[in-house]
Amino acid sequence: MAKFLVEKSSSLHGEIEVSGSKNAVLPIMAASILTDEKCQIMDAPVLRDVDVMCRLLESIGSQVKVNYEEGTVEIETSSIIAKEAPYELVKKMRASILVMGPLLSRTGQAKIALPGGCAIGARPINLHLKGFQALGADITEGHGYVEAKADKLVGANVYLDFPSVGATENIMMAAVMADGITVIENVAEEPEIVDLANFLNKMGARIKGAGTDTIKIEGVEALNGTKHAVIPDRIETGTFMVAAAITRGDILIKNVVPDHVKPIIAKLKECGVVIEDSDEGLRVHGDINELISTDIKTLPYPGFPTDMQSQFMAFLTTVSGPSVVIETVFENRYMHIGELNRMGANIKIEGRSAIIQGNQKLQGAQVISTDLRAGAALVLSGLVAEGTTEISEIYHIERGYTNFIGKFRALGARINRIEE
Repeated sequence: MAKFLVEKSSSLHGEIEVSGSKNAVLPIMAASILTDEKCQIMDAPVLRDVDVMCRLLESIGSQVKVNYEEGTVEIETSSIIAKEAPYELVKKMRASILVMGPLLSRTGQAKIALPGGCAIGARPINLHLKGFQALGADITEGHGYVEAKADKLVGANVYLDFPSVGATENIMMAAVMADGITVIENVAEEPEIVDLANFLNKMGARIKGAGTDTIKIEGVEALNGTKHAVIPDRIETGTFMVAAAITRGDILIKNVVPDHVKPIIAKLKECGVVIEDSDEGLRVHGDINELISTDIKTLPYPGFPTDMQSQFMAFLTTVSGPSVVIETVFENRYMHIGELNRMGANIKIEGRSAIIQGNQKLQGAQVISTDLRAGAALVLSGLVAEGTTEISEIYHIERGYTNFIGKFRALGARINRIEE
């Protein structure tokens, strides 16, 4: 098993370039099977999840070529040989469910095992299935799997009970070749939704409203291949912004879309962090002002992202004053609190709120990365903790960050990966 050893580091300084978005590239890769022509995806991140999606697509008949040096993934699905995603791949990554909409749209049938991924709370797929049913699919649920079948999908009105990102993406992909018009209301508004819609529109889809709470799709008969560059990863951006703040450093972050990280910018500024937006990128100064506490509440986009909650909480343990963090998106996304408290943090949970006493002197400890973003939070804490922090279960972290160690080392972090 591999581990990270993180030692207390001086203030991080320098510059890094953000990689393509994990949460954007995976649905785009899934969408490529909607056509029998070649799709070229550029600025693809080097991630375990991308590797899993490549293998998943190959298992259903796609020809996949990956060139990570150039950041490209080419996918051509001239024929589909299987309409079922194998469990050994699906269990590794929740985003596997995203092949269901494209398979159903192109072949009229899709079967998939119930997906895995980080254990951050219940993420039922009932909204995905509700959308498929509205489009005319028959749903069968068995022991550990779900199947959808339709002779022909037909446009419909769909209202999501919650603005689920995955359900929005899956229903969009199922609807692009349905007969007639589909209107999906109360949808997710994340930048990754807009990126997927842009990709699909390049393929010949007719989608309007992505980025708002209502998406309208006019079905087309067929889609073509295309080229598309993935947006920068806003959660990686936010993680390095917090890295500058927690280490009281000075980092220039390149390849950034500032509008995508507005709530993170706002909250860091409330804490006294100075952020400059220029043509080069975002420069984050944690070394100018005394940093103070603030409160955060996670919400669907454009609110504060749940994927930044644990990293920001790690930062709040180091500033003056008490803070309150309220998690509203996932009910089990506080597993990192026990690990942070092992390092000397003072955090108490009250329902969906976490009460943080700031200005704590953290100490290195043996801790476990309970999920992707929790692992990043433990690395950030390890950078300012006395002694050495040993982080296990790091495969979670490597699922979602490209060249994680290399980028941190380039900024002066003392971090190593060891194999046991």
